[in-house]
Amino acid sequence: MKLVLRQGYDAMAAAAVDAGCRFFAGYPMLPFTGLLDAFARELPRADGVWIQADTEIEGANMALGAAATGARAATGSTGQGVALMQETIAEAALNELPLVVFTIGRGQQDYFQCTRGGGWGDYRTITLAPADVVEAAEHSALAFELADRWLTPVVVYGDHLVGFTQMTIDDSPAHEAAPAPDKPWALDGSSGGTGRSKVIWTWRQGKHNTPGPGPNVHWRTVAEKYDEVARTEARHVTYRVDDVRHLVVSFGSTGPFVDYVVDELRAEGHAIGAFRPVTLWPFPSAELAALAARCDQVLVYELNAGQMVDDVRLAVNGAVPVHSIAGVSQDESGMRQGELLGVDTMRARLLDAIGGRS
Repeated sequence: MKLVLRQGYDAMAAAAVDAGCRFFAGYPMLPFTGLLDAFARELPRADGVWIQADTEIEGANMALGAAATGARAATGSTGQGVALMQETIAEAALNELPLVVFTIGRGQQDYFQCTRGGGWGDYRTITLAPADVVEAAEHSALAFELADRWLTPVVVYGDHLVGFTQMTIDDSPAHEAAPAPDKPWALDGSSGGTGRSKVIWTWRQGKHNTPGPGPNVHWRTVAEKYDEVARTEARHVTYRVDDVRHLVVSFGSTGPFVDYVVDELRAEGHAIGAFRPVTLWPFPSAELAALAARCDQVLVYELNAGQMVDDVRLAVNGAVPVHSIAGVSQDESGMRQGELLGVDTMRARLLDAIGGRS
């Protein structure tokens, strides 16, 4: 083990390259630019390709093309840039191409974008939300494994806080990613003129002279696949929930702050604990519902106008009250979280919500 101090962006890019990423294209936009720069430093050591595209749309489609050849490929931006990539993300999902998208949000206001998307057709994107630098490295590697396993886009949803924070981490790969599987569907240029040429399109793979099953069968198959993803890939962590009465749900970089305040309130006798979805989609609904059934209430602490709270309410399904107790919170730059991330403010809101009861 070799412990090193690494910035979040560097840790993410290094983990992605260690997991086999060999192509990255993107366009600079703060706060994503730090990750774009990190990939420029990391990819040359693995003879990978890094392209600064002229627009986010071009970067996403370059990555889509690289993924179609079988390469582990990625793109990314901040929320505004990822908005321009939605058609490409939908095409990747419906064409069943593994593509990793790094969203570095200006806070926590891109939850709907990551979990609902803005593209066409019936599709979903697995979304990983790291809480700190260590998880950011782990998720950056895991994303490529999940993309290849399920032939789908995978979103890694970080933010400025995770990206610019420095933490001591193990310099060895934080997540031992599975080797890339065989990809017989890949467009590698070897089958032209043989009668075995491939078509990657939304009616599924097939030779030019042997069509695939057609759009209806294909789209039904894709929908069934996402049902299976929802059943098998939901991830979460809990904190101090053995005797919990007041459960706080948060995601991403807000989670460690919630855990800190939970420790403080526990020391004062309050039966409070925390639940954090690691995958925003698939949302760990069954696990949250089972835990919430033992509680008096569920409190949602997210730094937006109320987005994850919809999934929390769907999961709890009226069994106990669900209250959103945070809100929009940006600093003056618009790039970082604001005062609601402060532990004093968080503590006051949690105490108010539980009424000072233990």
